[in-house]
Amino acid sequence: MYFGGYNESLMALNAKFNIPACRGVADWTVNPPVLLFNFSISQEALTLCGNNMNITSQVGSGVFSDFSQIQSVNVSGLINSWDPSTTTITYRQQLMYQFSCLYPLQYLVNNTELSVSGVSLAVKDNNGTFISTLSMALYSSANYTTKLQIPGSGLQLKTRIYVQVKATNLTNKFNVLLDRCYATTSPYPTSSTSYDLFVGCIRDAQTKIDWNGISQEAHFSFEAFRFVEHKNLTVSTFYLHCATRLCENSTCASLLPKCVRKREAESPEYNSTTDVAMVSSGPIRTRVDNGGLVTTRLTSSAPIPQLTYVGVATGLLSFFLFDWLSTFGLAQ
Repeated sequence: MYFGGYNESLMALNAKFNIPACRGVADWTVNPPVLLFNFSISQEALTLCGNNMNITSQVGSGVFSDFSQIQSVNVSGLINSWDPSTTTITYRQQLMYQFSCLYPLQYLVNNTELSVSGVSLAVKDNNGTFISTLSMALYSSANYTTKLQIPGSGLQLKTRIYVQVKATNLTNKFNVLLDRCYATTSPYPTSSTSYDLFVGCIRDAQTKIDWNGISQEAHFSFEAFRFVEHKNLTVSTFYLHCATRLCENSTCASLLPKCVRKREAESPEYNSTTDVAMVSSGPIRTRVDNGGLVTTRLTSSAPIPQLTYVGVATGLLSFFLFDWLSTFGLAQ
């Protein structure tokens, strides 16, 4: 590009030279230097720079081999050069680069804010604008308006927790689809101790799924619990993780599990490879209700019935002993 007589100010997506967001940024930290273009897959961003978007479907493979159908969004366009010459002729060659970026919608995501697009980084390193558009939030109200406040002493057991997984800055072509949500005793999704709230058609009895695959938000709720391994702790701490993907809204219904027969409701196998990420919550703490007052009351009142029973037993023993002595004429 530079040898052709151009610089970064003369290169833009789809000849949108007057729009700063459509121009590239030079990266001089690498050898040779490169020109980077950053764009979102939101409808506004695609329209702004004139990029094209298509939806494709294919069989899952590699990181996504656990899923029978994977949808991807393909963003394509041109990177054009602008010749600033004002003379009748020019010796600059016109530069035109065609690009095509494939974003699998099956991203398994976490709640870390990331930026910089690139499909290879997005799959391998959890890096990309697409991933940063999803987040998880916990609420205490059924209408998902009041954020859940967790005291240091923990929530009371069986408190209903409302969970929202939300996509933002996306085109309205996509919905959020949750494949699996579960809890672990550590912040890491690969923890050896876990409990499934739902996976496919398998669902915990206290878990209710309100929205899934029908909006850019997924909603479900469950009741607070404790892990048995925390039986000696006053406060039990666990973390929530959800395997999340985006689906084209016209085909989301076909991707939802068909929970008709027991065989179809069997839990699928999930890869535990390190390049699988989840959208996760912060720590959720639950407490043991204080039973100290009840214990003290029982302890303080315990001697009373014991003395009563002893008194009754002694009285009965004295009666029978007196009767026996009277029989033999020994009682006085």
